[in-house]
Amino acid sequence: MGEFRVDLWSHPQLLAAVAAEDWGAVFRTYRKLTGLSQTKLGERAGLAQPEVSDIERGRRHVTSVEVRQRIVGGLDIPVCRQATERSPIPVPGLALPDMRPDGGLLARVTSVVDGRQRVDVPTLDWLDRLLAEHRRAEDEIGSRPLVGLMRQQIRTVVDLYGSARGPLGDRVVRLASEHAQFLAWMAQDQGQTAAALAWYDRSHEWALEAGDADMAATTLSMKAHMAWSGGRGDRCVRLAEAARWSTPGTSLGVQGMAAQMAARGHALNGDAHEAERLLNEAQELISRAAKHPEDEPPWMYFYGETWFILQRGMAAVHLRDWRAAVDHFAVGLEALPDDYRRDRTWYRACHAHALAEASEAEEAVAVATATVADAADIGRPHSWNELHTVAAVLLRRGTKEGRGLLAALRAND
Repeated sequence: MGEFRVDLWSHPQLLAAVAAEDWGAVFRTYRKLTGLSQTKLGERAGLAQPEVSDIERGRRHVTSVEVRQRIVGGLDIPVCRQATERSPIPVPGLALPDMRPDGGLLARVTSVVDGRQRVDVPTLDWLDRLLAEHRRAEDEIGSRPLVGLMRQQIRTVVDLYGSARGPLGDRVVRLASEHAQFLAWMAQDQGQTAAALAWYDRSHEWALEAGDADMAATTLSMKAHMAWSGGRGDRCVRLAEAARWSTPGTSLGVQGMAAQMAARGHALNGDAHEAERLLNEAQELISRAAKHPEDEPPWMYFYGETWFILQRGMAAVHLRDWRAAVDHFAVGLEALPDDYRRDRTWYRACHAHALAEASEAEEAVAVATATVADAADIGRPHSWNELHTVAAVLLRRGTKEGRGLLAALRAND
């Protein structure tokens, strides 16, 4: 049992949830890894089953020190995994091996964060790396465990501005803009539209102040993405086009992102010709960008041929070309690395939707059912809602598979 618990508390998703003190995520992940029921987990943590259920669903927040201690003790969470033990690192973050600075850098960063020393290049380099690692972690564990940490990080970055001089001041503002954009994306991922728009606006303003054309354009493209998610094709196109004309000098990849977002807006409006024209233009930009990846900003690491194939699948869905959508999703998912867990969950849900619409009921249910657990864990609300759409399509067509999928969704609701 001891060896099992050591391995259990080395799991990155569980570790991230504990570090963020996201007890709902701790409970969900712990039960997934151990197979325990809510009742059995409650017995270990000294809680009744309804209390466990409320914490998992976010209806109750753990604010009591006594309840927190019962959870930590009952689940045998090692002290080194707890958020209170992260104080040696000057900026809160996940306990990932590449994030801890060595002794000399740790002392330097701590002095800067504490205000005992002016901002310097090594400290900003480390903060850049910290943000990059958290972006990568979010691909695998989702946004919920990271929001609290990133809010603390952006406060740290903003506080550095007062001691930054000359070009370092611009760099601090640029770093704040990147943090705001990441927070906006995480709010968008969780369906918090107002918060996402506010963070995108703040990121855009800071990007302009820092002279960062790539981030200024990216925030407009991401606002276009929000419009697309809300079914507003015209606004999606306008924002995507604004990302292209309002910020000259952007990288080829950033230009490609804006072009494909405009294409998705046209597809949403049913304009197949414009959608195809812009998708082809975006693909040309991607191909050229791939030859010089060093010219792309760090947050564009995900943008490549695989991701673009999946975007073609999304456009095909809007144009109701179900067979093309099925083919694009199948090819893209085959090439998408496993550590893009959040994206794999979303595109598998979309793949299942396309299969259902293409009258491939059995395969649609197989893909959807295999996606339910991840959608329940890190795919709410978007992937989760898409799976409900799959069930609705199947039920509307009178297929028996739809009832089985709906039962699986209800069991994880």
